[in-house]
Parts: sequence; C-alpha cells; structure tokens
Amino acid sequence: QVQLVETGGGLVQPGGSLRLSCAASGNIYSIDVMGWYRQAPGKQRELVARITIGVSTDYADSVKGRFTVSRSNAKNAVYLQMNSLKPEDTAVYYCNVGTRLTPWSDRKDSWGKGTLVTVSS
Repeated sequence: QVQLVETGGGLVQPGGSLRLSCAASGNIYSIDVMGWYRQAPGKQRELVARITIGVSTDYADSVKGRFTVSRSNAKNAVYLQMNSLKPEDTAVYYCNVGTRLTPWSDRKDSWGKGTLVTVSS
C-alpha cells in the first residue's frame, strides 16, 4: 500500500505562483514515475506534468514554460512549481506515482486525494 500526501493548493491571483508537493510512503522499492494530473469542473482528468526516475519530463502544452516538475528521490517526493497562473489552471490537482514493490513487480499506479488550486482575482 502506498500513501500520498499532497500539500500546497489554494487561492492565487492571475499571474501568481504556487508550489505543490506530494510525498509518497509505504511499501516502495522504486518509484518509476511521479507526476501531476488535474481535473477542472465538467472536464476529464488530464496530465499536467510528470518526471521519470531518469529525470525525463513531459508537460501538457498548456503549461509548458510556466510549470516545472521536479522530484526528490531521497524524500520520495514530487513537486510542481506553477508560475504565471491563469484562471484556466483552476482545477483539483492530483499526485500520481508509479511504484514497484520489488525489482520484479509490475508497476502500480497510486493517486493522491487531490488539492484544489483556484486562480481568481
């Protein structure tokens, strides 16, 4: 069982910044990938950004140049630095990690409970 704790959401004005954090704990041998998804009201959940164990990153086109994903392997944590926030970034942001229990285990995806980010004046 993997537990994820997300922090850092809140209300911010357009153009502002927020930093999300997510820490993983539990039965973890390795974390292959860590990332963030978001879901706005009435929309499907979408990938925002993710980072692999090899530090390769992917970003949604809508956040490139504004958001930065990073990870701390020592802390089993992933971060999302969000700058130049726009009202359309308003959503619940979910942490997602792909972990292995042993070197031979299939990768298992786990989700956080979500943290609300509201961008409004």
